[in-house]
Amino acid sequence: MTRTSSSTTDRATLYAEAVVRGEIVAGPHVRNACRRHLDDLRRKDVVFDPASAAKALRFFEEKLRLSEGQFEGRAFKSQPAQDFIIGSLFGWKKLDGRRRFRRAYIEQGKGNGKSPLAGGIGLYGLTADGEAGAEIYSAGATKDQAGILFRDAVKMVDKSPDLDKRLKRSGGPGKEYNLAYLAKGSFFRPVSRETKKTGSGPRPHFALVDEVHEHADGGIIEILERGFKFRRQPLLLMITNSGSDRNSICWAEHEHAVRVAAGNIDAKDDDAHYLGEVLDDNTFSYVCALDPGDDPLNDPSCWIKANPLLGVTITEEYLAGVVAQAKAMPSKLNGILRLHFCQWTDADTAWMTRAALEPAIADFEPEEHHGKPVWIGCDLSQNRDITALAVVVKTGEIEVTAERNGQTQTVRKPTYDAWIEAWTPGDTLDARSLRDKAPYRQWADAEHIHAPKGESIRYDHVAQALAEYAHDFKVECVAYDRYAFRRGFEPECAALGISVEFVEHPQGGTKKGRPNEAMTEAAKAAGRDPEGLWMPGSVRELEDAILEGRIRLKKNPVLISAMMSAVTDDDRWGNYWLAKERAVNKIDAAVALCMAIGAANSYEGAKPKEFQMFVLG
Repeated sequence: MTRTSSSTTDRATLYAEAVVRGEIVAGPHVRNACRRHLDDLRRKDVVFDPASAAKALRFFEEKLRLSEGQFEGRAFKSQPAQDFIIGSLFGWKKLDGRRRFRRAYIEQGKGNGKSPLAGGIGLYGLTADGEAGAEIYSAGATKDQAGILFRDAVKMVDKSPDLDKRLKRSGGPGKEYNLAYLAKGSFFRPVSRETKKTGSGPRPHFALVDEVHEHADGGIIEILERGFKFRRQPLLLMITNSGSDRNSICWAEHEHAVRVAAGNIDAKDDDAHYLGEVLDDNTFSYVCALDPGDDPLNDPSCWIKANPLLGVTITEEYLAGVVAQAKAMPSKLNGILRLHFCQWTDADTAWMTRAALEPAIADFEPEEHHGKPVWIGCDLSQNRDITALAVVVKTGEIEVTAERNGQTQTVRKPTYDAWIEAWTPGDTLDARSLRDKAPYRQWADAEHIHAPKGESIRYDHVAQALAEYAHDFKVECVAYDRYAFRRGFEPECAALGISVEFVEHPQGGTKKGRPNEAMTEAAKAAGRDPEGLWMPGSVRELEDAILEGRIRLKKNPVLISAMMSAVTDDDRWGNYWLAKERAVNKIDAAVALCMAIGAANSYEGAKPKEFQMFVLG
């Protein structure tokens, strides 16, 4: 074994040096992993063996053949990022000659060859690592998922004459369930989470865990690692895209890998300052991520940080297409950011991202709009949840470039200010804070949410707020959903003598309300058929207003939480709406805002009402 220097021909170290010098663009955690590699070369308690690293790379490039698409039958040509991963895993050793790394966490964008890489590592462990009776497992959250990585390995065996001769398959073509290396008494097979229920004791040499972000828990990882005690130098290889659940095993492994690479126990995604302390000498970390401030939707230069094989296995043209899709359909944005740009999102199918929302958040006072026309969305909750009113006021118009019928046009669109008020029962704040994981008490103390006494929502408080809006503004209409309106809220409004127009706005994606006179007038002026309010249309209007910079939202953590927690449901025709039952937290304020903006947009072109002052009490 020898130590390397800056004049090395070792490909793992060459990659690390190029990244640290800035010659290869990489994200913060990969830069830290490379700094760690170079710092560790100066240590005396671990050693890097270039010959072992080179041996593993030769196996990939001389024995393995890829399959499918443009790579069909081609030799596995290791790219610089793969040089670093393979070289690190098999080159770093302890002083007694055993491999240093027993665990590896690799997080990359979709399409960067994670599965073929992992399959190749499994085949190396099966045939070339000198381990008699090696047990190699590919593990997935489900049986089907576990088979994906395994099938990639089988396809490489099919295309590789040397491996094809040495390995025996069990199962018919396309249905293989075991690869056996009879000469060494070794095998490679897929397993899923059901393994942890059997009580059987696998003794893995290598355990390859695919798509860790989809695992419900760490059960399969735990049972596989438990079997490592029977092996001299086992390896747990975890590969994944970024996820959305910060209570998951994947997030725990992600956080650990970030800290290990930085040598900093306090390192985080947005602050991964490198300290170089030895936190876990057994874990290899390769976590792709963007830097704080990177904008993948507008700056392609940062794409390679999440996609180290950009231009090889995934093209700029393809990523440009998914970025265009994200811009056109914000409901797909979080999925695209998560899968292709290594950003952990707040929900699996989240509707809105922080990057999109934050420019719209502003500080202003609703009083500056007194006397102006407003549109109000009213989301009435169940007894112990959140009821919300959202208010929208038109502030002007701007020119916006839009795509219509395949042509780019400049059109004038309205600008808005909007704010919300929210209510929740005061007597159950603390209990529901635990259940909903929301700081209701702090919000109430800061007057971001009303918490009147009682264990149920009191619609009289909401009606009183509406009466004040009718006094201070020109209320064009109040958009409402039928739930709790007739039996609860309408009588309270009648008792106060509130004279405003209520317009039905169904929630969900299957029903439309009936257009009122103003909506019909506006539709005729625009040369279109009159339509009532419905949630898919209102959601799209709010999306457009936010993404086009046409709306200011008064800062309120209740609204921000709702917007960031909202998820969508859709139908076969591409319509989508906010789905309360699937949201991470309460989204009533976001629903009310959609209803209000939908109502305001439906009045475009209609004549404004005369202002009629409503006299309070």
